[in-house]
Amino acid sequence: MSRILVTTEIPSPGMDILRAAGEVDLRALDHEQLIDACSSGDYRVVVSQLRDRFDAELLESASLVGISNYAVGFDNIDIAAATERGITVANTPGVLTDSTADIAMLLILSTARRALEADAFVRSGSFTGWEPELLLGSDVSGQVLGLAGFGRIARATARRALGFGMTVKFCPRPPGDRPVSEEELGEFAGRVEHASWDEIVTTSDFLSLHVPLNESTHHLVDAAVLRAMQPSAIVINTARGPVIDEAALVAALGEGTIAAAGLDVYEREPSLEPGLAELPNTVLLPHVGSATVSVRSEMARLCANNAAAMFGGSLPPHPVNPDAWGRAAPPG
Repeated sequence: MSRILVTTEIPSPGMDILRAAGEVDLRALDHEQLIDACSSGDYRVVVSQLRDRFDAELLESASLVGISNYAVGFDNIDIAAATERGITVANTPGVLTDSTADIAMLLILSTARRALEADAFVRSGSFTGWEPELLLGSDVSGQVLGLAGFGRIARATARRALGFGMTVKFCPRPPGDRPVSEEELGEFAGRVEHASWDEIVTTSDFLSLHVPLNESTHHLVDAAVLRAMQPSAIVINTARGPVIDEAALVAALGEGTIAAAGLDVYEREPSLEPGLAELPNTVLLPHVGSATVSVRSEMARLCANNAAAMFGGSLPPHPVNPDAWGRAAPPG
C-alpha cells in the first residue's frame, strides 16, 4: 500500500490529519535518499520542507501524485518539471502575512535603533549611565520605506510603516515594473507612492524585500544596487536569501557603502557568508518570519489537508500547479 512521506514532523494538528488519511513514514533524508524514496513507488505524496530540493533530476524518476510544501514559497521545487510529470504541488498561502510583516517591522526598528548592540552593551556591564551620544541610531518616523514587491506581506508591512509615520514607496515587480490602478491599491490609494525600481533603490532610507525567488529576482540586490543606495540606507530581507548577493552585502556593510542590514533569510541557509556574523551593523534572525504558535499550527493544518486530499485522490485546496492534477506522467 502506498504511503505519505513526511521529511520533518510538522506541528499539531498536522500529523494527526496525515495519520487519519493514511500510513505515514517520518524520515529525515538527504537529497540522494529523497530521490530514491520518491522513485521507489512506496509513496503517493510527500510533505516537504523548504530545505528539500525537488529538482528536475528527482522529479524525472518520481512516482508521486503530489508534493505538499510546508511553506508559502515553493522555490525548492521545479514546478515546470513537476507539472510535466503530472505531479501536483501545493502550498500554504495567506497564513503568515501578518507574522512576517511583524518581523520586517522588527528588523526595521532594531537595525535603525541599534537594538542588539544596545542589548549587548548593557549585558556586558558597559552601561554606566545616560550619555548624550551613546549608541545613536537612525530615525524611523518620517523616513522613506521602499518596498520591492507589493503583495500581501509588503502591503501588511506598509500598513505598519504608515502607522510609524513613514513615507512608503513601492515597486510591484522589480526589476521591471507595471501599472497599478487606484482600484488595485485599495486602502493604500493616496497613501503610498508607486515608484520605479531605480527610484526605490536611490531614495529609500529602508529597502525591504518582498519578492518571490525566480530568475529575475536572483541577486536583485547586487553590488551595483548597493553602490546606488544612500550611505545611510538599511536593507531588510524577509523574502528569500538569494534575492541578495550576500558576498556583495558583506562587502558593502564592511566598507560603509550602506549603513546596516536586517536579515531573516540567507543565500545558502543555514550557512552565512563569511564575515556576516561578525558585522556589528546587522540584525540576523534564523528564518523566523512565520514562527508563532498559531501561524505554524495553521500552516500545518493547510499542509496536511493538501496532502490528505491528494493522497485520497482529490485536487488539494491550495494547488500551485492545478493543471498537473490528473495528468499521466510521461514514461520515465
